[in-house]
Amino acid sequence: MFKSRKAGREDSWDGVVTDKSRGMLDGSNMYHFVEINLADGESIKVRIDRRLWKSVEVGDHIVKRPGAEPAKG
Repeated sequence: MFKSRKAGREDSWDGVVTDKSRGMLDGSNMYHFVEINLADGESIKVRIDRRLWKSVEVGDHIVKRPGAEPAKG
């Protein structure tokens, strides 16, 4: 089971992209998501910005550190 949300400012995680998706959840804005498999086996689905979404592919490593935006690792 996974949660789907925007990464919080103080969140921290490290994992591998297992899926990419996007959608117009509110009918007017495009949201970009990645599903990430963490080292502990948990999966999370987080919203990321368009630039990062376009640069990552399934299998890429992605890191989120406290106080920073998610980035390719």
